[in-house]
Amino acid sequence: MRSNEISSLNPYPHQHIDILDTEVAYMETGSGDPIVFLHGNPTTSYLWRNVIPHLESLGRCLAPDLIGAGESGNMPSGSYRFSDHIKYMDEWFEKLKITKNVILVVHDWGAAIGVNRAYRFPEQVKGIVYMEAMVRPRYWSDMPEMRVEIFKKLRSPEGDEMVMNTNYFVEKMLFELGVVRELSDDEKEAYRKPTEDHEKRMMTLQWAREIPFEGEPEDNHRLVKAYSDFLCESRNLPKLFINCEQGHALAGDAREFCRKWPNQTEISFPGRHYVQEDFPHEIGKAIADFSEKIWT
Repeated sequence: MRSNEISSLNPYPHQHIDILDTEVAYMETGSGDPIVFLHGNPTTSYLWRNVIPHLESLGRCLAPDLIGAGESGNMPSGSYRFSDHIKYMDEWFEKLKITKNVILVVHDWGAAIGVNRAYRFPEQVKGIVYMEAMVRPRYWSDMPEMRVEIFKKLRSPEGDEMVMNTNYFVEKMLFELGVVRELSDDEKEAYRKPTEDHEKRMMTLQWAREIPFEGEPEDNHRLVKAYSDFLCESRNLPKLFINCEQGHALAGDAREFCRKWPNQTEISFPGRHYVQEDFPHEIGKAIADFSEKIWT
């Protein structure tokens, strides 16, 4: 791979492991201390395919497909609550013995899952790299008016039609609004294929309904506030904040809020929400530099 090439090919075959009542597909390469890459909605571990090559010589790189995403199994209960995803990923971390000197590289809902784990098991985590993350419970004022209208529709019965009939999160939020460049046909197919399964497509809608806006859902508000308060006081936890200048999940007041966290370095790219598709090599090199500093 040339240093400036953004490849559509994923060089890492998936492995599969039974987790609770389903299975998790994940990529693994390298050896040593673990670097875990957690994607969000509606992506899969494919999002990290051009980032991981910069890290595989430094540690044991692992990137799962969340339950209901990519090649991972669906959730038999069909609920797809935030708390359910936490339960399944906890079991995955434990079963693969990812419990010491962990660097978490997290995005979107993967950030919420990863940082929640860091809050509960701080002794296991060596550092956190985050981008377009939910850094505190959300307020409608965090988002541009156009996005507010979209997410309110998604949280209404109209959202079922938007997602089931048009695959809204993949076709609109990812392909049209989420990336600066035009994804290739092969890249689009890699993201579309999992959501040919209508349950996986419905899972992308449930994620939108899990975001705690203005205190609702109340249980998710509590979960996010707990890890947010933890990060506000995390003086001994090195953090790398990758700022997306055209992002929507971490902008405005939320961006200024997380900039006050201690022991943090910030870098910035003119990317949108799925910044890994526009600046994967720059992100990979920045994570490598960050990892080398905190592991030495």
